[in-house]
Amino acid sequence: MSSHETTGDTLDSPSETDTTTVPDIESTPSSGAERGGEWWRTAVIYQVYPRSFADADGDGVGDLPGITSRLHALADLGVDAVWLSPFYTSPQHDAGYDVADYVDVDPLFGTLDDFDALRARATELGLRLIVDLVPNHTSSEHAWFRAAVAAAPGSAERARYMFRDGTGPSGDLPPNNWQSVFGGPAWTRLVEPDGRPGQWYLHLFDTSQPDLDWTNPLVRSDFVDVLRFWLDRGVDGFRVDVAHGMIKADGLPDYTPPADAGSMGGGETADATPPYWAQDGVHEIYREWHQVLAEYPGDRVMVAEAWVEPLSKLAKWVRPDEMQQAFNFAYLETGWSATAIRRVVDQSIETFSSVGAPSTWVLSNHDVVRHASRLALTAENPQGHGIGPKSAGLPIPELGLARARAASAVMLALPGSAYLYQGEELGLPEAVDLPDESRQDPTWFRTDGERYGRDGCRVPIPWESGAPAFGFSATGASWLPQPEDWSTYARDEQQGVAGSTLELYRSALALRAEHELGAAHLTWVDGYDESVVAFRTGGVTVVANTGEVAVELPVGDVLLSTMALDGPALPPNAAVWLAAVDDVG
Repeated sequence: MSSHETTGDTLDSPSETDTTTVPDIESTPSSGAERGGEWWRTAVIYQVYPRSFADADGDGVGDLPGITSRLHALADLGVDAVWLSPFYTSPQHDAGYDVADYVDVDPLFGTLDDFDALRARATELGLRLIVDLVPNHTSSEHAWFRAAVAAAPGSAERARYMFRDGTGPSGDLPPNNWQSVFGGPAWTRLVEPDGRPGQWYLHLFDTSQPDLDWTNPLVRSDFVDVLRFWLDRGVDGFRVDVAHGMIKADGLPDYTPPADAGSMGGGETADATPPYWAQDGVHEIYREWHQVLAEYPGDRVMVAEAWVEPLSKLAKWVRPDEMQQAFNFAYLETGWSATAIRRVVDQSIETFSSVGAPSTWVLSNHDVVRHASRLALTAENPQGHGIGPKSAGLPIPELGLARARAASAVMLALPGSAYLYQGEELGLPEAVDLPDESRQDPTWFRTDGERYGRDGCRVPIPWESGAPAFGFSATGASWLPQPEDWSTYARDEQQGVAGSTLELYRSALALRAEHELGAAHLTWVDGYDESVVAFRTGGVTVVANTGEVAVELPVGDVLLSTMALDGPALPPNAAVWLAAVDDVG
């Protein structure tokens, strides 16, 4: 059996002198040693969704003191950094992604002192800290928007947002046909202070989330101040929400997305980019932000949440003078198919390395069906739709967990940076059977229950099997109900138990660090059929079986296996890491 190199030097990057220019996507990076070994190039970063991680005050909603009290578990897991979803002042119409004050903590989550204590504890544990930034839109309760509503059309206050006159004889029709990510029109008409119907404002998300106008220099300077506020408090970087939004096409032309496009984008072609996603003007913003972060020591980082296709287009977000990372949603959306996995890994490494950036790898987050369920779905499920009791193609839990464990083992062996979503190390599935009356996602309400939305991946996670709310909250309160059978997933049920998903992740992360897999070169191993993923990296051979029959394994010491092995054969829906394997065949 032979092998071949996927790329010549997967994590190479441009020299320091390149950082003031923007290379073409096809440019070839120079040696990684010239640029230096920034921590984020190989980091494993753990997403904490504050509402659902740990509740210290017993009100049923997670908070910053709760997170601080549990950070040791993440250090023990072996991750390098923690990313916090929004904890800012907010009316919580969209779980904190509707920000009313970017430089304060919502009382629901604590205080700025609590944030400082969390950051200090993370530093003590050797964990870096990344915070969310939501620049596409604010809350309708932000002081900026309140001032805009109170002001007259054409005023400086309204110029912060996307206000437009309506169409039709009386201006009673929206300015264009755009639809909200959460369903329904993307425009809402104001009632002016004097009671007359007035202008319309754009909200690509909920009506309570008006879009800012990023052509306004005042908006840009305000957000530079926000960046500096948190950088001065010691954060190591920012995850930028809707990083492919912010700039809209001139004239705001009508647009109808393809039927197969996810709610956050996708489905683009060279000739059909949505006029509200992936406009070239966003890059000017990130070049300015890059310079701000460069003023601070310690390799501060920005990561883009940009649902952009194809990968060659997404690479624009991580050119040397823009962001450091972008979430690899092409990888997340790849099904349980060895052929598809090999293809997206090749494309990712080649494309990101062409601009000197590491590829990122991610399987779950707070906006998608958890991969312990998603990988076993048998019906189409576009991003943002979610699943519930009436969904088609619901997964078999045992099959979903087996595939999730194997997929995670593959992901954690790949070169670059990996992101984990809280609870995936416990094997948590999507919470499918949430009562309708408990649902809180705006998608559920704006589509009249046609889409379940994202509540199922946001249920508070279990810590102790026998405790109230499984240890999430001492009072037993939980803002979303936890499934009764989640006691078996609780951390204390898995800690130290050989073969548990928690111990699988701990072992994989320890081996990843030991073998420096984040910085290794990947080499495909040939000779298997199309149902097998097999590659070498950092002295480890990884084999995953996406087929329906067992496959023969090469000789070698087993470092990690996602399923019990019966002899030298790998069962379906399993993966294994082997040491010191020679060519086979």
